[in-house]
Amino acid sequence: MLFDFTYYNPTRIHFGKDSLSQLKGELEQFGESILLVYGKNSIKKMGLYDKVIAILEESGKKVVELAGVMSNPTYEKVLEGSKLVRDNKVSLILAVGGGSVIDCAKAISVSAYCEGDAFTRYWLNFEPVNNEIVPVGSVLTMVGTGSEMNGGSVITNEEMKIKTGRVYSPDVYPKFSILNPEYTYSVPQYQMVSGVFDIMSHLMEQYFSGTDNNTTDYVIEGVLRSVIDNTRVAIKNPKDYEARSNIMWSATLALNTVTGLSKEQDWEVHMIEHQLGAYTDCAHGMGLAAISIPYYRYIYSYGLDKFVRFATEVWHVSAEGKTKDEIALEGLNCLESFIRECGMVTSLKELGATADMLPLIANSTVLGGGYKKLTAEEVLEILKRCY
Repeated sequence: MLFDFTYYNPTRIHFGKDSLSQLKGELEQFGESILLVYGKNSIKKMGLYDKVIAILEESGKKVVELAGVMSNPTYEKVLEGSKLVRDNKVSLILAVGGGSVIDCAKAISVSAYCEGDAFTRYWLNFEPVNNEIVPVGSVLTMVGTGSEMNGGSVITNEEMKIKTGRVYSPDVYPKFSILNPEYTYSVPQYQMVSGVFDIMSHLMEQYFSGTDNNTTDYVIEGVLRSVIDNTRVAIKNPKDYEARSNIMWSATLALNTVTGLSKEQDWEVHMIEHQLGAYTDCAHGMGLAAISIPYYRYIYSYGLDKFVRFATEVWHVSAEGKTKDEIALEGLNCLESFIRECGMVTSLKELGATADMLPLIANSTVLGGGYKKLTAEEVLEILKRCY
């Protein structure tokens, strides 16, 4: 059954080998001052920085730079960028990098002209944004988060030890995003497969929820199969354009809100991982990989039929002569085998977590839940099984 919904996504996507050629045309609608936001040195090493700067200069833009955005962007970095926006009367924030860079850009866009503490207002209290929002555009270099086509922004407040996300209105969605799969070739395998599991986790968070058996579920199953098949190809040949293209577009589809339509959704794995990241600064996708199997084995019986469907439709598990529990658990075994096959992390200890962190993570997790709403004690039990 499909529940009522309204769907709108304002982001314009330019996809393919020549997609950067569209940047100059996109810049025409914005003023003179541009804030260029990026990570450390990767876009310079690959030559993308020089290409973007050349287009900006050719377009007559004044470029202000915010470099050094980290994999878990901090609120301190957001405030640094916000000051640059105000001081330079920035008309567009151009994020060149992965999802963390785009998340940081979106956070700056809503924080620059916020009265009061933006983190408290927008990430903790979820107040509606009632101040000026600076437009964002993006050039994507690492896939996983889907931030290139949504209003989400995950930020870490190091002082508070809180990593949390906020989904904003379409006003915060990137006005445009440029997606060239070739820009992902240089991403190390560890980061590539971390992004892959982030894609899969986004899909599973929406799939394993209280609303079942609608068109969205078929879409999710198909995208999951695409990610699995193409990841295996990309691991063998990181420069396989078709595989990297399919992974890139799957990441966008996984969190541009299409696969969440008419779904109650879960997001418990993400909520637990966010607090793990606040304490360890680990790669997001690797944290998700370490948490997912113990979590799903803990809650699968509450959504047994969907886990059976996951096993048969995504992993092609044969149902013949097996109980529903056996089928469901075999599907989770297949997911675990894929995690290991790809070299993803399977324990929290590998990510720098210590035993004394586990109660702190459990007690600070914002609880959500689809089939099973966990208590802090249950989160702690799952963390111990992940450790």
